[in-house]
Amino acid sequence: MGDTLRGILDSAARGVFPPPDGSTTVVPQHAHRDAGVLAFTAHSVVFTDEDPRWVRETLARVGCDALAAAVNPRFLAAFMDRTGRSHDTVDLLLAAAPAPGRPAVDLAEIGDPGHPRVVRARRHRDDVRVWAAGGGVLVLGRGVAGRLEASVEVDEGLRHRGLGRALAAAARQLAGEPVWVQVAPGNARGLRAFQAAGYRPVGAEALLTAP
Repeated sequence: MGDTLRGILDSAARGVFPPPDGSTTVVPQHAHRDAGVLAFTAHSVVFTDEDPRWVRETLARVGCDALAAAVNPRFLAAFMDRTGRSHDTVDLLLAAAPAPGRPAVDLAEIGDPGHPRVVRARRHRDDVRVWAAGGGVLVLGRGVAGRLEASVEVDEGLRHRGLGRALAAAARQLAGEPVWVQVAPGNARGLRAFQAAGYRPVGAEALLTAP
């Protein structure tokens, strides 16, 4: 397992995780845009350019089970206050290997840099590409530590027809490397679609973004 954020993520994508020893690893941010927490089984990773001693002292003061301290609201609030960053939710993090074959849906790439979905995606990712497919949208881009991240949207009237699953599978077929997705825990419909397309839970992630 690598000792950088990207190294930890690359190992996790291969199924090699930090030791489940109840400890917390602190590593520098890969880039200014993203700081946060990765929670694996009985091991947390805090990626930040703040002093690691501050991280460990703050975790010790949270007053909860040490296994959950890094994603406890008290720690995340202190993290935001310290860094001036914002945070929305703790997401479930999934990953999948690239897959052979051609997408089962017809994809039309959106090349307009001013398209609203392109603009929105570029706030959080680099090298963004967006495809439309009959009421659905697939986004691929470089997110945390340069990993390849996917997101899928399907129009409400077209849900429950397998389009979300097909787009999630298409992301794997378009990629030549592992694909990552972040899913809100309450988004059961989205989670089922990604799992049906071969994505597997890796851990949880609390992402803090710069203003």
